[in-house]
Amino acid sequence: MVDLPTRARAVIIGGGVIGCSVAYHLTKLGWQDVVLLERKRLSSGTTWHAAGLIAQLRASANMTRLAKYSQELYGDLETETGIATGFRRCGSITVALTDERHEELRRQAAMARAFGVEIEEITPQEVRERHPHLDIEGIVGGVYLPKDGQGDPANIALALARGAKARGALIQEGARATGVARDGVRVTAVRWQAEDGGTGTIACDHVVNCAGMWGRDVGEMLGAPVPLQACEHFYVVTTSIPGLTQLPVLRVPDECAYFKEDAGKILIGAFEPAAKPWGPPSEDFEFDQLPEDMDHFAPILEAAVARMPMLAEAGIQTAFNGPESFTPDDAYHLGLCPGTDNVWVAAGFNSIGIQSAGGAGMALAAWMDRGGKPFDLGDVDIARMQPFQRNRRYLRERASETLGLLYADHFPYRQKATARGVRRSAVHRHLAERGAVFGEVAGWERANWFARPGQPAEYGYSWGRQVFFDNVAEEVASLRTDVGLYDMSSFGKLRIEGPDAEALLTRLCAADVAVPPGRIVYTQMLNEAGGVEADVTVTRLSETAFLMVTPAATVTADKSHIARQIGEARAVVTDVTAGEACFALMGPRSREVLQSLTPDDLSAEAFPFGTAREIEIGLGLARAHRLSYVGELGWEIYVSTDMAAHVFETLLDAGPRLCGLHAMDCARLEKGFRHFGHDMTSEDHVVEAGLGFAVRRSGGHIGAEAVARVRETGPSRRLVQFRLTDPTPLLYHNEPILRDGRIVGVLTSGAYGHTLGAAVGMGYVPCAGESADDVLRSSFEIDVAGHRVPAEASLSPFHDPKGTRLRS
Repeated sequence: MVDLPTRARAVIIGGGVIGCSVAYHLTKLGWQDVVLLERKRLSSGTTWHAAGLIAQLRASANMTRLAKYSQELYGDLETETGIATGFRRCGSITVALTDERHEELRRQAAMARAFGVEIEEITPQEVRERHPHLDIEGIVGGVYLPKDGQGDPANIALALARGAKARGALIQEGARATGVARDGVRVTAVRWQAEDGGTGTIACDHVVNCAGMWGRDVGEMLGAPVPLQACEHFYVVTTSIPGLTQLPVLRVPDECAYFKEDAGKILIGAFEPAAKPWGPPSEDFEFDQLPEDMDHFAPILEAAVARMPMLAEAGIQTAFNGPESFTPDDAYHLGLCPGTDNVWVAAGFNSIGIQSAGGAGMALAAWMDRGGKPFDLGDVDIARMQPFQRNRRYLRERASETLGLLYADHFPYRQKATARGVRRSAVHRHLAERGAVFGEVAGWERANWFARPGQPAEYGYSWGRQVFFDNVAEEVASLRTDVGLYDMSSFGKLRIEGPDAEALLTRLCAADVAVPPGRIVYTQMLNEAGGVEADVTVTRLSETAFLMVTPAATVTADKSHIARQIGEARAVVTDVTAGEACFALMGPRSREVLQSLTPDDLSAEAFPFGTAREIEIGLGLARAHRLSYVGELGWEIYVSTDMAAHVFETLLDAGPRLCGLHAMDCARLEKGFRHFGHDMTSEDHVVEAGLGFAVRRSGGHIGAEAVARVRETGPSRRLVQFRLTDPTPLLYHNEPILRDGRIVGVLTSGAYGHTLGAAVGMGYVPCAGESADDVLRSSFEIDVAGHRVPAEASLSPFHDPKGTRLRS
């Protein structure tokens, strides 16, 4: 009969590779009373049938860092545990069959160099030299990563488990978590039932959901939603091919296929555009596979045989179909679950679980041990998900697309096509009727740009100037020279109120929020290291009530951050995003237009910058906030949802041009305004981000000591703005920055500066012991797909550096 302890510091639910990794890394940090519950056998869900590809390069520096860590770990595990992981560096090749894909690969190669990943851009002939069985017809070019590798997924999991057990963890197979006990927002105990009939309860300080494709259901049990959906994933393994020797892993994303040589056979797998959602999985699933569907897989297999003709002579030894879990945005889930104080998750690895598990387990264990993120994990933080995203129909529809997006062209501004229209502004129909082309953020449909009459209201993707380039140029011109109107209703709105609301926000916010009602404060919430946890505005509505406005994508994270800090304070935080619409009226003529619609005095003297007040507009009432994210005179007009359509129609009748959020982003970059998640994150010091002006010197807030230290010693790096000297190339983000010919960083964000006549961006430049003038005396270039483009550098905005326009 299974006999488990009645108390543990952490209970991990799920014994796949990620659960074993979390246990391994917690014990490595000295946590001995760790219990892992696996309902069947270790690795018996998804891990055992994974392809075992272990690449280094990911879409951001920190995700690449975690993937590289996984490689290093797997290479050392056999020595530590005695279990062979099968890890070997065979290299990998990715080829392009189109010019657009080749541009993507060249940009990835430039990014890889900045991230310290060894990579070579290779010609079709060089592709054939490294993969001689390949038909190179149609191949435009490729990239070769010599240190990529492959491994044995099940043995990697078993090695991690053995390492965890050697340091005191209890790994229990055949025991299923069946329920929990709670005290408020904490899980206090996990109930379990063993296959042999034994039952029990383990009191715990932490619980970690590593349940893989069962993660959604386990999340429901824990009171912590985890949006993921299993999809069928297909591959075939050939019979032995005489004379076949070790080959690099080959990816042909334009044909949706990857190829792996293993023991003289070839494995061919697919990430097809229209995947097959599957499930929910049963509790009895163990080392199982799903029914074959060769009709579904056949088109990819036929293309694979044409690409590698020797496969036509090989037989198929195995035709495999197994489930793997996918998330709504193709990024895995990691971290502390919103609405809880001790429920963690590591799940939904989107077919990259083996290459991610080592690093993800290390990062989560460090987060649990320190009580804070060890570095920025915003790409995968579970707090980015919205509550509605656990909806089963939504997940099935979205997962049918996200599997294929792994190998789709990763064009800038690419929007998801499935499960759309869930969250809409009160004026969505008004925008659609006027040519709005929508994108999606956090489920919100947002007007990104407006098509002209007769122009298709849809994206046409490219790495070059996309179909909306001229449209956005006209919209930015209206914001700069006339007046534009755009919908900001999706931006998060958090109401913090109660007798202790001011004291709470004084501790959380770096700026002084103890201001009179009607004042707006731009501020950041920091961590103890001075990193930026949130970038917000706080408007004091009354003596006891404040409104915090935050990006749509981070409202759940920001609300959770505030809620965890309330403690005994007499204050509450409420998400009121859906209760108010927000329309931004911006541009030199914005005062003239708005004044024509209200009897209230909008003069600079009566309504100065950084203030908010109620105004009459049309037949209704609104609260106007005088501030701007585009660097021009303007107001954000907040109006209750019931009056939103009327107020919007009233504004439209006054003649402003409708603008989209692409124009807003271009304008904010010209003005040097930062964007949270790109230009500043939890590991970017607020002073180094150029936001020291927004931090009060009196202290008393989280991160105050770290701010004081950097103010005294000077920043070790600075966020610098760049403008290309050539008007043709385009910038997006992660393009390498070269200072005096040497790579020193990457762009955190980029767009075309239509007012400035060239692409603009910003990124961090190391400068320890240097003055601002020392930095600016250097010569800078930006690497755009392998081409070094000279750039002008500045620490002040290129547009209206003194800020006179928005304060006029």
